[in-house]
Amino acid sequence: MWPNKYANRRATYDFEEQDPLSLPPAGYLWTNAAAAGVSMRNFGYMVNNKPNATPGAEQIAGVRDPVLAKVTNPLYRGFDLNYPDVDRTKVFLSELAEYEKTGNMPRLILMRLGNDHTSGTAAGKIAPLSAAADNDYAVGLLVEGVSKSRFWASTAIFILEDDAQNGPDHVDSHRSPAFVISPWVKRHAVDSSMYNTASMLRTMEFLLGLRPMTHFDAGARPMTAAFQSQPNPAPYTAEKPRIALDEKNPAATVAAARAARMNFEEADENDDDELNDILWRAIRKDAPPPPVRSVFGR
Repeated sequence: MWPNKYANRRATYDFEEQDPLSLPPAGYLWTNAAAAGVSMRNFGYMVNNKPNATPGAEQIAGVRDPVLAKVTNPLYRGFDLNYPDVDRTKVFLSELAEYEKTGNMPRLILMRLGNDHTSGTAAGKIAPLSAAADNDYAVGLLVEGVSKSRFWASTAIFILEDDAQNGPDHVDSHRSPAFVISPWVKRHAVDSSMYNTASMLRTMEFLLGLRPMTHFDAGARPMTAAFQSQPNPAPYTAEKPRIALDEKNPAATVAAARAARMNFEEADENDDDELNDILWRAIRKDAPPPPVRSVFGR
């Protein structure tokens, strides 16, 4: 369904089970895993948040996916730019401590950390750089926690940035960072092989012993060049944020007025070019260069 959405032929964002017509026929990665009997845990995917839930209490009112509904942590809040990603990671780390006690961790863990979408320059909301720093630190705490756990030797963490956009593989021509973190992955290395989003999906399927779901993941190039034959079990330590995580956007500015017309209640609800322009001016303090479009033919 995404090609006609990105071509602006449909306005509604309904890719997270709001509309049965947008469901992928073969299901999702977790549908595939459930069919194969793979144990799972979900943190933040396909959930409906409770409004104004207090910290520490249940954060969600329901789960839209019947498979995930059985394996979802109710204390983990879904997409909500007013809720810190660092607090989300703390929920996971608390559960990780329970895994340590029992010696059992689900084979597939799904986690959504969405605050690097930012609230643009909306008045009174977390400023863009602080939102991105919150997201970065949350990821760092996650990696540190897992790398210091008893499960590290047999774990791989796949991190894919949302909203790279505008290409046939959901990644634009400027490319986008993707991270694979594991004792079995090369450190201090950049793998410049031609991968796409389906490559990461296919790699996870290989590690979990899952069959591909469609010809897209079946034909995707696995991320084999990132891996090594001998593990490096050294753990990671999260780097402290270099900027404050709680800086707020000022009100009564031109940028705040522009952002006031936008919808930040859910991801991907705003015009990409407009939001990119707002963020560039807020962070770089000058006018952005005109967009450059890639051409694959004459």
